[in-house]
Amino acid sequence: MTSPAPGTNRVTRFIAGRRTAWLVALLPLLLVGWVISLGEAERPTAAALNLPDGYGVTEATTLQEQLTEEESSAAILLWTANSGELSEQQLAQLRESVGRGPFVVAKDGTAAYTVVPVDAVDSDDIREQVKDLRAQVDDDAPEGVSGDVTGPAGIRSDFSEVFAGADVRLLLATASIVAILLIITYRSPVLWIVPLVVVAVADRLAAIGATQIMQHVDYVAWDQSTVGILSVLVFGAGTDYALLLISRYRDELKGHESRHVAMARALRRTFESVSFSAVTVVLGVLTLLLSAFPTTRGLGLACAIGIVIAASFALVVLPAALVVFGRWLFWPMTPKVGDAPLVESKGFWHKVGRRVDSRPRTFVVGTLALLAVLMVGFTQVKTGLEQSEQFLDTPPALVAAERLGESFPAGTSDPAQVLTTDDPAAVLAAVEKVDGVTSATLSNEGEGVAQVDAVMAAKPGSDEAKQTVEDIRAAVADFDDTHVGGGDAELLDVADASNQDRLLILPTIVLLVLGALILLLRSLVTPVLLVITVVATYAAAMGLSWWVFRFVFDFPAMDQSVPLFAFLFLVALGVDYNIFLITRAREEAAKHGNRRGMLRALTATGGVITSAGILLAAVFAVLGVLPLVVLAQLGIIIFFGVLLDTLLVRTVLVPALAISLGDKFWWPRKAPSSPEAGPASPAAADTRAGTVVG
Repeated sequence: MTSPAPGTNRVTRFIAGRRTAWLVALLPLLLVGWVISLGEAERPTAAALNLPDGYGVTEATTLQEQLTEEESSAAILLWTANSGELSEQQLAQLRESVGRGPFVVAKDGTAAYTVVPVDAVDSDDIREQVKDLRAQVDDDAPEGVSGDVTGPAGIRSDFSEVFAGADVRLLLATASIVAILLIITYRSPVLWIVPLVVVAVADRLAAIGATQIMQHVDYVAWDQSTVGILSVLVFGAGTDYALLLISRYRDELKGHESRHVAMARALRRTFESVSFSAVTVVLGVLTLLLSAFPTTRGLGLACAIGIVIAASFALVVLPAALVVFGRWLFWPMTPKVGDAPLVESKGFWHKVGRRVDSRPRTFVVGTLALLAVLMVGFTQVKTGLEQSEQFLDTPPALVAAERLGESFPAGTSDPAQVLTTDDPAAVLAAVEKVDGVTSATLSNEGEGVAQVDAVMAAKPGSDEAKQTVEDIRAAVADFDDTHVGGGDAELLDVADASNQDRLLILPTIVLLVLGALILLLRSLVTPVLLVITVVATYAAAMGLSWWVFRFVFDFPAMDQSVPLFAFLFLVALGVDYNIFLITRAREEAAKHGNRRGMLRALTATGGVITSAGILLAAVFAVLGVLPLVVLAQLGIIIFFGVLLDTLLVRTVLVPALAISLGDKFWWPRKAPSSPEAGPASPAAADTRAGTVVG
């Protein structure tokens, strides 16, 4: 009877076994085929799901939805003279096309508009109706007159248009980037196909599984961007895990003739890193369940499901698939028994390790100084984008809204909406008295609910408009069930709720990540230092990105949600690289001592961490294919943050800290040591800098 290979266990031998690997690889794929047949669940469409719980704008939106059985909105049909004023003949022709509806002519005579109700079941429906309205406006416009569509329905339609086909574009762009970088990393014409297919299948399973689960959870919701961000995260994290496993598998193939034994050993040595990384990321994204926004809570749950699936496929399906196809996958750089393992190489990261080891304190001070310089921009960050600033390219509805504001009161395109179950006449009278309100009308009434539209003199999104909303709220404060909605009310409430989210969720993320690292490493100093470096990387990335936003892209501010999401992804994903490096350092230190162990770990994982970081940064940068400022900003911050983390912090600063502190780096855990390791003090390390690795 053959004894089990050392460094393996029953689970790893089953996954990588000669007779069982094909079964392990095939069965999950059959399961995925069944799940994919279900398709993604239908996205909830209630407008209040995108708003923070318990705020005035949310209560107003909920009351507004009671007015009609179907979700409703309003479109503004705008006509403007190409030159001069609208003639009487043109106005007469426009009035005839409008029919009995209200028709308002500007005092300057250059423009006229009418308001059209739009009933829609979902975003696709409202987009089609607005498309028809735009065609109608063009047909009705007399010669010399231009027609446009704006208002809440027009703006919502243009926003929805951004996401029409977005999932497919984002998926293709992400998969293409991953494929290109995997080919460059592995320098093989075939190896990249296996991890890409495994991660792609995991992505589809995550998207469908997450939406199917979320439809049964009342506490959460999701919007158009949820599945896109989830896909980017699954591709990024899943490929990171694959890179770590394949790197270790390639090394084990250099010491074992049997690929099954090599994979079983690689899987066992990789399992702890990947599983703890996944658990830490899952805990991090689940903090979003504390958010006031149902869609943010939905993103957190969806990302947690996605990470669990990505890690499971990386630890189960991928190793089985690699074993089934055999050693030839690595061609033309097929590893052979007797080749030097990566940890014994004399390549780039070996040289970096020697340089860091020669002057560890200098590298600590230098990298911290660089991070501090980059952090300066963080102190200048402003948050809060106006509606017209949400798009990289201004959509037609917002262009029309700007034109509307030139001839009519600036707030015409987006009036404050006062919803009430109290006395409508009394509420209307209170609103009319507010300074900054040019007109107020009772626009709708039914089902015990009334809506008062208040047109403001100030431009939507401006400080003056927000102050007018505050004044309206103060004027109706004595009514028991009266709430103020509309675009400016949403800006105010979203800003306040986002600030509360940051105050609650950011410290929670830090504490959870710190706790997870303490449990994994059974140390206090190491986890604290690692968390500090991750937070410093976030602050540096925010600072660098802010200067790019201001002086390259001319963004006036960051979206309210960006600081929280950037912190979440950079801290949670940055911990991955910490765990990859530190677990390998602990393994090597058991044989070679703390100093040599850390430098051998850097030699072995530096390339993997760098490749994973570049790939993850590129994947998040793909968010820029969607013309939304919030996603472009999030992608840029994570791009810079991940590159800083993998090229500087994780591969230079952390090793330098470990060497400088010596055994104290692992306190209170006793640092691993061995007779061959020699002295662990910084002074002793400096005298042996030339022979630290190998």
